[in-house]
Order: sequence, then structure tokens, then C-alpha cells
Amino acid sequence: MSSFKDLRIVDNFYQTSSFFPMPTVCISTVNPDGSLNIGSYSLCFPYYIAGKGRYAMLLECRNTSNTCQNLMRTHKCALNFITDEKETFREAVRLGFPGPSAEKMKDLKFEMEDGQADPSDKNRPQVIKGAYQVFECTWAAELEDAGRFDVNDIDDGHPGPYNNFNGITSKYGAHFILYIDKILMKEQYYNAIVNGVTKKDFPPVPVDYGYRDSTNFWYTPFPRLKKPVAEPIPAPKEIDMESIRYAANRADDVVKFSDDALKNFVKIPRPFLKTVLNGCVQWAKENNVTLITDEHVKIINDKRKQEKEKR
Repeated sequence: MSSFKDLRIVDNFYQTSSFFPMPTVCISTVNPDGSLNIGSYSLCFPYYIAGKGRYAMLLECRNTSNTCQNLMRTHKCALNFITDEKETFREAVRLGFPGPSAEKMKDLKFEMEDGQADPSDKNRPQVIKGAYQVFECTWAAELEDAGRFDVNDIDDGHPGPYNNFNGITSKYGAHFILYIDKILMKEQYYNAIVNGVTKKDFPPVPVDYGYRDSTNFWYTPFPRLKKPVAEPIPAPKEIDMESIRYAANRADDVVKFSDDALKNFVKIPRPFLKTVLNGCVQWAKENNVTLITDEHVKIINDKRKQEKEKR
């Protein structure tokens, strides 16, 4: 007999049919009259994380919301990651309820400041000064031709037709793929990431469980008395040279690897070995090299390091 019960999946399953921990993000946008709007969201997650040339987040929201309609019009927003103080979360809850922007914003308790992506752009919203980090973003409206949607077509939802993953995706739903233009970080957390994170360096991040009933939003404050626990990553198992040589010999008909070069790859996780070898082959062809040596691998690694630092 199973130890689990089969729970019916219904709309908003992440709230109604599960316990799903999520971030708490206050998204700032610019209203048609140039004023500021802030809405609170939890369905905001990393989307493009590597290999695309750009990095992106995915936001899911109601298409009747002020945030959605401002994004459709300006293509710009800021994702403000707030800390877990009770007063801060109470303000996030207040800003998360639907309603006219002017009415909600007149009592705004957050202190705001200009962002850094492009302060001269009037479509760039201000950011929350008390946030521990901010992602300044631009909507990738060209994907799935999502920029074709018109705000004026949204009344009691949108009549369709709908997109699959970007723009208006259902009568009341919208998805936004948001390119990350800038990551702004408070100095103490910036220093931690640059110099090495320890258990005392983590920001007090609230974990939100969404709107579960008609009375409360449920969230967990950062465990101040229990610091984050570090669990060491298992040491990677070395791949035997024969396996590496087998993969290298099949990477290209012309470009080959010396044994000294292949020794650099013994600790590469097996699922990534082919990608690494193909990257070396591409470099070799760009530089008219037919035998990749240990020295060439060092040059390739230095080049990758420099590219990461530039990004």
C-alpha cells in the first residue's frame, strides 16, 4: 500500500494542490502617466541560465494586472528581492492584491531609488532601496512574436489567440521572458559572492507559500537562529583516460588531442565531456590547429575565464 494519497490537481495547483516554496519578488514598472507601480509575485524563476548569450527570468502573472499591462507597453521592469521583516512582507502582501495602481501606491512604505541599467530611460522603473538584490530586466517581446499583443485588447481577460510560452498565454494568463540587464546587489552580499560565501553571509530571504485560503498569505522568515548548513559537494570521479580518448577521437575527423591535453579532462563530469571537447575543436578550427596540446587547453581555459569576467 502506498504511503501517499492521490490529491486532485486543480487550477493554481502550486497553491491549492501542493506546498510549493517560492521567492517573494516585488516587481516595479512604469504606469502610462509615468508614475510608479509595484506588484508582488512569487511565480518568477530563472529561465535562460547558460549557453544562450543572454540570461533571463520567467514571470507568470494575470494579464489583467497593472504589471502585465505596463510590461506589454514599456517592456521594462525591475525584480526587487525583499528581506523577511514582518513589516516588509505585510507591504508586499498589500501590493500583491489587485486594484488601481494609484490607490495602492499612495500609501507606499518602500523607499525607492534610481536603478543603474539606464537612468535616462523613462520606461525604467525605480528600484526598492531596501531590497537585498534587484534584477533590472527587459521583456524579450520578439520571442514567439509576443510584442504583437495590444494592451487595449485586454478587458475581462484576453479573447485570444494565445501564445504558448511568451506574451498572452490564456484568457487571464501571461508569461514574460525577461532578459536580465543588470544584477544590483547590496554591498555586503556583493562582497560575499565575490570573496566567498560563508553561513553568516546569506540575506534574510522569505519563503512564500502563496495564497492558500481566504484569510492568509503564508510565508517562512529566514531562520536567523539556524544558519544555512553547507553540505559538501561530492568530489567528482575521474574519468579513465581510455573513455576520454574514445570520446576525443570521435569529436572530429581532422582535429585530434594529445594525451597531455586529455589529462585536463579527467575531472570533467561525464555528461559535459562532449560539450567541452566540441568547444576545444571549435577553437582549434578557428585557429588552424589540428593537434590540440596541453598548452592549447591552457589557452582555451584562459579565454573562457576572460569571457566570464567580461560578462
